[in-house]
Amino acid sequence: MFIQPWDAALDDAEWQTWIAEGHDFGILSVNGLLGHAPIVVPTHFTVDGTALLVHLARPNPVWKTIEVDPNVTFTVTGDYAFIPGPWRAKPGTEPTDGVPTSYYAAVQFTCQATIVDEPQAKAELLRRQMAHFQPDGDHAPIDPDQPPYGRMLPGIRGLRLDVTEVRAKFKYDDHKPAEQRTDTARRLTERGTALDAPTAAQQLRRLDRVGTWKS
Repeated sequence: MFIQPWDAALDDAEWQTWIAEGHDFGILSVNGLLGHAPIVVPTHFTVDGTALLVHLARPNPVWKTIEVDPNVTFTVTGDYAFIPGPWRAKPGTEPTDGVPTSYYAAVQFTCQATIVDEPQAKAELLRRQMAHFQPDGDHAPIDPDQPPYGRMLPGIRGLRLDVTEVRAKFKYDDHKPAEQRTDTARRLTERGTALDAPTAAQQLRRLDRVGTWKS
């Protein structure tokens, strides 16, 4: 992932807060076996200290590859929108001379993957995930010896992804004049499609924190 200086996270707290705000679905990328393309799997995840917790179906094709090479990447993206060229035209120029771009936030984790297969360890991984996704506890006990999860646990495998590097990007035109970015956030709010509202919120948040980036 290419990161311009003005798109970089301001500090670790920025990307950690963004993840904690509910960005808990991403893409697991696993090195392909020799002669094959990488394997890419969309999945929910849970943060556990400096690791990410994932579980996948046993027939998933990732397992053979991870056993050979445990180096994986997990990518989370969100708050994205297409920005039309006229919105980015320089003052005093023709609107059609503006160049379009994409706004988005992305956090990319480089990880060492460990497969979790032991029944009790697998159940504990699921309990940690459920504590995040169903914090009210409105589910049956997750126990290898009790239904319904006991009979289902053999059908999945867990993954503990120990994070070795984090690269975060918040691409919201921080190098552009503050007035232009404020106007773009207004246009996004008015357009109001897809993720326009959270994208505008991210742009205004960055504007409040850094103003206009200077080299």
